[in-house]
Amino acid sequence: MRSNFPITNVEYELPEGVSLVSRTDQKGRIIYVNAAFVEASNYSEAELLGKAHNIVRHPDMPTEAFADLWSTLNEGLPWAGIVKNRRKNGDHYWVNANVTPVRRNGVTTGYMSVRSKPSREQIVAAEAIYRLFKEGRAGDLVIRHGVATRCDLFSKLISVRSVPVNLRILLTTSLGALLMLGLGAYGWWETSALVKASGNQSWMPTLIAAAAGGGALLSILFGYFISRTILKPLDKALEVAHAIAGGDLSVRFEMAAWDETGQLMRALNQMNANMLAVVSDIGSNVDSIGAAAGEIASGNANLSARTESQASSLEETASTMEELTSTVKQNAEGARHASQLVTSTAEIASQGGEVMGKVVDTMASIKDSSRKIADIIGVIDGIAFQTNILALNAAVEAETGRKLVDEAGEAMDDIVTSVQLVADIMSGTAAASQQQSIGIEQVNQAIGQMDDVTQQNAALVEEAAAAAESLQNQAARLAEAVSVFKLDGMNSPRTELPVLSDRVRALPAVKPKTKTKTKTKTKTASAPAARQKKLAAAGGSKEEWEAF
Repeated sequence: MRSNFPITNVEYELPEGVSLVSRTDQKGRIIYVNAAFVEASNYSEAELLGKAHNIVRHPDMPTEAFADLWSTLNEGLPWAGIVKNRRKNGDHYWVNANVTPVRRNGVTTGYMSVRSKPSREQIVAAEAIYRLFKEGRAGDLVIRHGVATRCDLFSKLISVRSVPVNLRILLTTSLGALLMLGLGAYGWWETSALVKASGNQSWMPTLIAAAAGGGALLSILFGYFISRTILKPLDKALEVAHAIAGGDLSVRFEMAAWDETGQLMRALNQMNANMLAVVSDIGSNVDSIGAAAGEIASGNANLSARTESQASSLEETASTMEELTSTVKQNAEGARHASQLVTSTAEIASQGGEVMGKVVDTMASIKDSSRKIADIIGVIDGIAFQTNILALNAAVEAETGRKLVDEAGEAMDDIVTSVQLVADIMSGTAAASQQQSIGIEQVNQAIGQMDDVTQQNAALVEEAAAAAESLQNQAARLAEAVSVFKLDGMNSPRTELPVLSDRVRALPAVKPKTKTKTKTKTKTASAPAARQKKLAAAGGSKEEWEAF
């Protein structure tokens, strides 16, 4: 028998009103545990499912207790007793265990165990008895149907009460009939001898024999009457009670009598009908809740994926806007520098224009001087022809220089005007770039706020999806708990609720993110699916279930 170590002397006390429920298959492998069982055992649900039930067996429990348990269950009867179980960390807890065979169509398909908190007196008494068995000092003590009894003569005499009532009545009426027949035969023999000795004729021997035979027959008929009218209905009521205890609510029976047994059968029928109605309502509501939870979980998962995709797009947009903002800032800075350079150029051109103006004035003075020279030359025209030619050339040269200076001045004025216009345009461009930079920065801030809000919405959606999946898992666990009951037309276990991962529709792939963001992902693993995988991989034999 399996021994689980290490152990401590620390007791984990069960809360009041809490029931620890588990179900196993015929080989003792765990197929269902409720939250209270998981809490008390200190194991996780994944560690329990598919494992032999003796995973919680405590070494202080004697083998005789489990031998009695299997003997009782093999008789098709429920077993009840005080059991000490071990927690994962070595602590222990005491339970008042009730183990019932679960039947389908008259065949045991598994076992359901319901445990509650025992009283301190029950714990002390059970601990003392189990210690006697573990130390080999039990003597004539034996455990039968979860109760420790003695095997002495007095106990054996009292154990006649364990004989079925039907057999006891049969034996009692048969003994009464035999005793009556014996007394009748003896009376007939005595009276016949007396009548023969007297030499007279008498009907007394015949009357005694007839009375004895009639009494014996009546005794047998009385036993048969009791068996048919009382014991058979009681056996049927016991069968119905065992079927209900095993979760079979589809059992039907007739109620012909109106006596106490008939009233008992009617009470059982009413209890069965009430339980059937409650379980049916719970089952239908569980299905509805499971379907609704699946739809909610599916919708939340889809919304979460789309929100995440939107958040990714906003992150890309924010990144692009940041790059655009940087570019615009660079452009604005370049425009500002260009505006400064154009302003400097305009100032230099203006200064050049002033210089050219001075040159023009100088050339005008030279023109006047040339005219004066021409007058002087006219005076001395007669001096020499050659001198006249030189003066004429000088005048022509002076006129040409004047025209060139005039044209250069006009061109310089145009350049100054153009540079001033360019300076004005660049100044306006710089101002516009600065305004664009401010506007894009505001847009970038707005997109950043939208991204934060979208991330928060995505987190809320994921939380809602997780809550919906948890609701779906709880509905699945409730459906498993209700599936222990067999209703009309339901000979197979209840169909599992849809798994969230099977309901989520295919979504477009989320674009790669340009920023590193830490996000919480919604789990899509389904507890019922993991449970089935655990059971499929589990092995073991019937002897593995030794603790409850």
